Amino acid sequence: MDTEQLFQTYRTLLFSLAYRMLGSVMDAEDVVQDAFLAVNQLPTDANIRNVKAYLCKIVTNRCLNLLQSSAKQREVYVGTWLPEPLVHLEDVSLDPSEIYQQRETISTAYLMLLQQLSAVERAVFLLREIFQYPYDEIANMVGKSSFNCRQIFHRAKKGIRHEPPDLATSTVTETQVRQFIQSVIAGDANRLLELLSPDAVHYTDGGGKAPAALQPVVGARRVIPFYRQWMDWFGRPDSHYSYIITTVNGSPGIVMRIGGRIAYVYSFEASDSRIHSIYAVANPDKLKYLKEVVDENHRIGTENRPVG
Repeated sequence: MDTEQLFQTYRTLLFSLAYRMLGSVMDAEDVVQDAFLAVNQLPTDANIRNVKAYLCKIVTNRCLNLLQSSAKQREVYVGTWLPEPLVHLEDVSLDPSEIYQQRETISTAYLMLLQQLSAVERAVFLLREIFQYPYDEIANMVGKSSFNCRQIFHRAKKGIRHEPPDLATSTVTETQVRQFIQSVIAGDANRLLELLSPDAVHYTDGGGKAPAALQPVVGARRVIPFYRQWMDWFGRPDSHYSYIITTVNGSPGIVMRIGGRIAYVYSFEASDSRIHSIYAVANPDKLKYLKEVVDENHRIGTENRPVG
């Protein structure tokens, strides 16, 4: 088998599966790399009837093992856990309806819903719901019977209680994101109140390694005072920051640098055409890979202050 050709053909698919399973870009990349290494080490006369399913099986099992080994770490995680942000997702090979389905299922909100499922439930649910595998193939991938996989899928689907959102009211627009950050920078609390849903929620993931609210901040009238310190800081002449409005988990989001360092990545969810959920990842362990990923030549809009 030509491993390089397999890599070009299936890398995106396998990464999509691993990222949804793990909520980590770096771990997903490692799992996919391991899968291709495993295939490359097979005997030249190995008879694999369905290479795609075989690769998905390897990735699924690597993810299950990783989730099992990291379960203890998740139990003692400091504050709110958010998925590692996926920046600049593009897939021009899909038609518009498929692009939406793919983007919606890697949204921060959707990935957090998946966390309600056990590792096996998550695997079965994703393989069936997103990747449309038949139960017989899923059974082979996760080591369960076809009947059990069918039961697991229906239990998982019921468990996360997810309904496709209304596109007209749930999709955050680039304009909303730009107005949000510009209002914070300008200290315009009244404009923020107009942009935010009354029951808006702010989540911060600092992982105990960056300043963060340990619990979600609920309600626009609490979220805005929470941002007051940011508003005051942005107004100082010695504040050094820059931001990029770009694609984060499939929708417009923000990558913010402070003192030249990527410090926060924001993603958003809307409700009734207003910003309802704000997700801010500040854990430096989850932002390491972004130095190479963020391409400022393709930025949509920026606001800059001199750095250093």
